[in-house]
Amino acid sequence: MEHVSTLNINQLRSELKRRGLDGKGKKAMLVERLKGALQEENQETKTTQGNERGNEDRTTQDETKGNAASEEGTTNTFSIGKKEGREQDLPSIRVAEPSTHAVDGNLGKRTLEDRPEQERVVEESAAKRRHIELGIEDEHTPRNARQIDERTSQPNVECPYLDTINRGVLDFDFEKCCSVSLSPVNVYACLVCGKYFQGRGPKSHAYTHSLESDHHMFMKLTTGKVYCLPDGYEVVDQSLDDIRRVLHADFTEEHISSLDECPIWARSLDGNEYMPGTVGLNNTKHMDYANSVLQCLMRVTPLRDFFLNSKMYAHCQSKLVQRFGELVRKLWNPHNFKGHVSPLEFMQAVSQETNKRFNTDELADPTQFLSWLLKSLHLGLTDGARDKGSIISDCFQGHMQVTTEKGSIPGKSMDKDLIRSMPFFMLGLDLPPTPLYRDVMDKHAIPQVQLFTILQKYDGRKVSDEPRTGRRTFKVLNLPAYLILHVKRFSRNSFFKEKNRTIVNFSIKGLDVSTYIPLPKAQAAHAKYDLIGNIFHQGPPEGGSYQCHVHRKSDNQWYQIEDLHVERTLPQVVSLSETYILLYERKCSPPIRSPRQ
Repeated sequence: MEHVSTLNINQLRSELKRRGLDGKGKKAMLVERLKGALQEENQETKTTQGNERGNEDRTTQDETKGNAASEEGTTNTFSIGKKEGREQDLPSIRVAEPSTHAVDGNLGKRTLEDRPEQERVVEESAAKRRHIELGIEDEHTPRNARQIDERTSQPNVECPYLDTINRGVLDFDFEKCCSVSLSPVNVYACLVCGKYFQGRGPKSHAYTHSLESDHHMFMKLTTGKVYCLPDGYEVVDQSLDDIRRVLHADFTEEHISSLDECPIWARSLDGNEYMPGTVGLNNTKHMDYANSVLQCLMRVTPLRDFFLNSKMYAHCQSKLVQRFGELVRKLWNPHNFKGHVSPLEFMQAVSQETNKRFNTDELADPTQFLSWLLKSLHLGLTDGARDKGSIISDCFQGHMQVTTEKGSIPGKSMDKDLIRSMPFFMLGLDLPPTPLYRDVMDKHAIPQVQLFTILQKYDGRKVSDEPRTGRRTFKVLNLPAYLILHVKRFSRNSFFKEKNRTIVNFSIKGLDVSTYIPLPKAQAAHAKYDLIGNIFHQGPPEGGSYQCHVHRKSDNQWYQIEDLHVERTLPQVVSLSETYILLYERKCSPPIRSPRQ
């Protein structure tokens, strides 16, 4: 014990704290306290060792006597003493000869094969438990996770803690990572408080939380299995299926095909009704530009049906594609506990892919976001092959012919006009400039323009003159099944950002594009479109908010959506907004071919 005096005061306090003793006081007092604790431990150790040695000696003597009797071929008969003055004999019990004997000084000691079957099973179970506690104390590797699943996940139907589950606090819309270690590996959700923890081994964060907070029900987020901690058994009960349907929404082909046939209403936990597919999206700060784009894309039937069936893109390695599919299934899930959905997990994937170009903290342009999203989804589904077909190109891709006049590009000499054929996902429309001066009677008038007027940019005859690209003409060769029109309403000069408030008058139903744009005969027969989505801007140019109008086919109604707020509106109101993006669906178009794997 002399080394105790050489310890500093911090080491002394640490040793006392480890033994559950008080670590307050001066160094001399702590030294005496630690020496006394060590003396008590030594005395207890000697006493324990003496008792164990005595038990071993008695066991050895008994076994030696038994072995000697068996070698002589004798049979021992046991009897009970007198009971109530009478002597009762028990039937003779023959002591069987051991199957194996030890040699060389170990005579009389039994090996593992000599022990009774029940005793051997108990010891093997204890060894497995020790192996789990010591060797596999966490399941952060696939090998350890499989071993823990094999040895501790024994299904138990009757669990006494099922009534502690609180469905009101469960929210699976956020990033699935541990709230302590921030690791996304092997994450479990506490079904009592809704927090995420890693692992379920004896030294994992979920195991510690179950002991500290007396919370016992945990669901593995990747598989949907429920375990009771710290006992470690799997809970099998049908009452947990509703939580699994919220965590992993699954749609059959029959369900997907019937989404537009009749209106579907669902009820959340708080008793409010909501419409699957037309639910509000949470806005943490500046996500309205993304929310409006996502709401309009949910109106594209082939795109929706493709991403509702997770088997169609299960092979895809793109994280963006998987997150977008999860969001689509959440938006159309009729079993949600809430009447709204948070796209935060999807936006985190977007922020990582774009190096924070599109994030939740800064307002961005929905046109740029929509263009990037369609291209990224297309590349993700085709493994980076631009010319390969996907559900994105089948729905939104058209083709146009761009002719650049010779000698119109500064610093570039051309002998003849440059003619190129290129694909497009959306068409940009230029608004006429607003008048600089107005008379007294016209000071409150709002300028208006017809959609067919600004569509003439793509008739192949109207020239667009820009300093960097030269004099060009555009001619549409092939129209897509879903036509996206972008009204260029914002412009930036050397000092500030300007907004053109000109109202665009457009048709809600039956827009015949061939009337304004010359098309091939095969295309002119399928050039009528119906509006299904409209994104508009409200407020000043530097700020404001983006909202959208969407058409719901099942009840043939229009809805105005601003983040979480969803209300019915009239179709006449749709054309009065300061529209920014128009989404049209081809009317009576041939069915889109099956998405290519």
